[in-house]
Amino acid sequence: MLKKLSIAAAIAVLSISAQAQTANAFYVGSDIGSTKVDGLVDNKVSYGAFGGYKFNENVAVELAYRQLFKTDIGPVSVDGTQTAVSVLGIVPVSKEFQVIGRLGYNQLKANASYRGSSGSGSQNGTFVGVGVQYQFTANIGARLEFQKPASDTKNFSAGVTYSF
Repeated sequence: MLKKLSIAAAIAVLSISAQAQTANAFYVGSDIGSTKVDGLVDNKVSYGAFGGYKFNENVAVELAYRQLFKTDIGPVSVDGTQTAVSVLGIVPVSKEFQVIGRLGYNQLKANASYRGSSGSGSQNGTFVGVGVQYQFTANIGARLEFQKPASDTKNFSAGVTYSF
């Protein structure tokens, strides 16, 4: 699946190479949110960081790392993380406001510890997301987003972006 996503990203890059680059093509950001995993009692706080490159006003690629949750299940402490690469489709509604669609590939990792012993497991797969972004200035924006990293996991987040 990663090969298919890489090929799709390469085709997107090649197909837009003749178009002019947008100003402030590189960007970084961070977010904070809430993760719900089926089977856990309540939502858990998430936070993450991301960086990307905007090829034009409609296409970007992004790398991200997110702490999805930390929780205790009885005496066992569990934390879940997400490492992801994705392609963003961007629809400008106005000069400042955009709607974002995301298709990506991620690795979800869970680490568990119990009385000095620990173990981990991971799962790789595709994920999707939708959101909106508002540009306050050419460099500073705010983003609200919903992602579905796995079939049993949902994440809502609010973040800031800085373009350079």
